[in-house]
Amino acid sequence: ANTILSLFLSMYSDDFVNASDTGEIPSFNGDAKAKATDFANYFCSYAQLYHQKQMLADHNRMAAYHSAIVGNASVFKDKVVMDVGTGSGILAVWAAQAGARKVYAVEYTDMAKHAEKVMVANGVGDIVTVIKGAVEEIELPMEDDSLIPNDGDSPTQVVDIIISEWMGYFLLRESMLDSLVRARDKFLKPKTGLMLPSHTTMYFAPVTDEDERKISAQDYGNAMSDWHEFAESTKSVYGVDMSILDMEYDREQKEYYALSSRWSELKLDAVLCEPSVIKYLDMATCTIEDSRGIIKGAKDSNFSFTVDGTSANGPVSGFAGWFTADFKSRTDAEGRGVAPDLPYPAFLSTGPENGYTHWGQQMFYNISPIPLLRGQKTSIIGHIELTRTKENSRLYNCRITHNSVRKSINAGQDGQTLHKSDEVSVVYQIP
Repeated sequence: ANTILSLFLSMYSDDFVNASDTGEIPSFNGDAKAKATDFANYFCSYAQLYHQKQMLADHNRMAAYHSAIVGNASVFKDKVVMDVGTGSGILAVWAAQAGARKVYAVEYTDMAKHAEKVMVANGVGDIVTVIKGAVEEIELPMEDDSLIPNDGDSPTQVVDIIISEWMGYFLLRESMLDSLVRARDKFLKPKTGLMLPSHTTMYFAPVTDEDERKISAQDYGNAMSDWHEFAESTKSVYGVDMSILDMEYDREQKEYYALSSRWSELKLDAVLCEPSVIKYLDMATCTIEDSRGIIKGAKDSNFSFTVDGTSANGPVSGFAGWFTADFKSRTDAEGRGVAPDLPYPAFLSTGPENGYTHWGQQMFYNISPIPLLRGQKTSIIGHIELTRTKENSRLYNCRITHNSVRKSINAGQDGQTLHKSDEVSVVYQIP
């Protein structure tokens, strides 16, 4: 809760902008003030064991990484591995247990001290070196560990496998992908190196979840009712009229209750139709620009859903977003057939079909639900944009633009339109 509060405070302070002068995450090229703000708003929570425990207790998360690493021990044997953002170090331990010759566990926070203890306690302290620092700034002990580049032109590209649990809510929140891309370009062997996870996919779908949508709307209404009572009381008791601030207070509360995404653990039957892929990333080739979000008109940014009003179990309360991660062989032109194949691929889904993960799904509630009528089908057509906030390069705004069209359930593509809504465009914060 303190982290969320600090994130919101930073968004409203010009003195503590959580971004470098060029809009990058501060760990790359931020000044001292930007890095201090980034640590307070982002990294500090990862230095707490309770936060690490939350992730370690996510069995879907753990099982996917364990299968990808220990299940492919033949690929890890005698390899040089880097774990970016190692936290308490469990991925690095698994890499060592899988037979890696050397593992570099990189951690920016003081959690690095705990990770070192974990390595010794699990008998891999001689294989794993914990490096405290930003991955953008560290150097590897090339001579001491006999690291010899043999793939690519850069003398620092000596790592065979990079493993990392970098994904945030709706995949991109926290912008850790920036750090991963820079680590890949600096340290990974370009032709034979592996990234785990290897590919990630973002999904988007209309859902019904009226109970939670109504709770958010009610909380917003209660907040405004409380404000009006406060303003009237202040005027009658103290003679000061605060109603001049009604619009600003309304804006704040609306942004928080109605125009902020919500973490959710949806049931599978809440999803009203097949989800749409809105972004796909090959971790061997994706760029910093890819990590910035989804621009209007980008590949896969448009969506089109059709919901059968007869079989659906409720109105369209809003939209949900989640992601999957693949751990498989390289598919890019440079690495396919050259890099080692993963004999036993692994897979992680944060979608409703997979049960609980600490990522859950991000819910974007409509201000008003879209009704679904028996005997009719409703098509929802639009596009999504995802951009970083100016004040905090680790947070995103999501613009969802759409309209809906209702037709008879038996109408073809050119059948008569019974109703077409006006276009709706709403910007949500992803806090």
